[in-house]
Amino acid sequence: MNLEPYKIDVPQEALDDLRDRLRRTRFFDDLDNEEEYYGISTAYLKPLVEYWADGFDWRAQEQRLNTYDQYKVEIDGTPVHFYHVRGKGPNPVPLAVHSGWPWSSGFSLPLVGPLTDPAAHGGDPADSFDLVIPDLPGFAWSTPVGRGDLNYWKIADIMHKLMTEVLGYDKYAAAGSDYGALVTSALGHKYADSIIGLHYGQDLPPGQFANERFWDLTDGAKIPEDATPELRAGLENLVSTYVSHVAVHMLDASTLTHGLNDSPIGMLAWLLRRWKKWSDKRGDFAANFPRDFILAEATAFWVNQAIGSSIRMYRNAVRYPWVPSHDRRPVVEPPAGFTFLLGDAYPPGVNTVEERIAAFENGPTRDSFNVINVNAHMKGGHFVHYENPEAFAGDLRETFRKLR
Repeated sequence: MNLEPYKIDVPQEALDDLRDRLRRTRFFDDLDNEEEYYGISTAYLKPLVEYWADGFDWRAQEQRLNTYDQYKVEIDGTPVHFYHVRGKGPNPVPLAVHSGWPWSSGFSLPLVGPLTDPAAHGGDPADSFDLVIPDLPGFAWSTPVGRGDLNYWKIADIMHKLMTEVLGYDKYAAAGSDYGALVTSALGHKYADSIIGLHYGQDLPPGQFANERFWDLTDGAKIPEDATPELRAGLENLVSTYVSHVAVHMLDASTLTHGLNDSPIGMLAWLLRRWKKWSDKRGDFAANFPRDFILAEATAFWVNQAIGSSIRMYRNAVRYPWVPSHDRRPVVEPPAGFTFLLGDAYPPGVNTVEERIAAFENGPTRDSFNVINVNAHMKGGHFVHYENPEAFAGDLRETFRKLR
């Protein structure tokens, strides 16, 4: 297919409207929330919103995002925006990297250099990849969607067509984290004959959200009475970190979206709570997530009105449940590698690299995958591609060194 290059170029009137809305923000008093016990505080949010209105340079961020070759096509009635960066090496492996929620393709751009040009990053040119980094349909620049039924396994069908029909690869590799890990697993299950191998930032097999209490990540489980203080603290932290957004996205997706789609500060607060809460608590959030990066991501969701279509992915995993294509085992057949970062809240009670690997090897998801490589690292939290791209890229190269 002859692809036309795409450049991000937000109309000035959309930026002017955003600035006007931000300047008219009605902040609330937010009493007794200095430590963000109740969520993102006004004290934290107000200066960020004021900077978004009168200091933030979106055009500079556009220039950064337009550094790499990118395209936008329509597949199955759905727009798909993606970066396509060719590898510098003797035999680059085509690799699709899928991000999660609330990530855009921008969270995976730190992987471009180490994966496409490993020699320039202290590696072997034989480990290079042709990198494809899409925005998942309904996220950021892969909008506006013309259908309301998208979820991870339907996106997997679209991604397979992107790699094979649009880009012409007979065989390809896939990687993913968070919701993108579910897309990757759905690909590995249904299209195993086309998959060279897989690499993950989280161990999520297909079939997620299939339990009766689909809105409840704990599935109704209580903390065991004999839990150690450390395990109890870890379980409480897991709940406070991840449970709220799943419950609301599952039970009230559109109700929430009406507010977030109309209020940039409301949307920013909802996204920012995830970025702050899910990232590595041992790190410096302000240093690791600079305000220009945060606001670039928020702007991408705002100007594309992508917040609602991205949120709906959760409930659609229930309304349109995943159905296996076959009964072979493991359910995800291609060889798979894993990168786990210990700054994530999951699994609770894990403090060392050895414990994290053991938790996976002895855990409930292990048998779902054809595991060939497992690594864990102290640095980074839930946003694996962005928070520790060096580790993810290094582990991924190690995984595919076994498969080339």
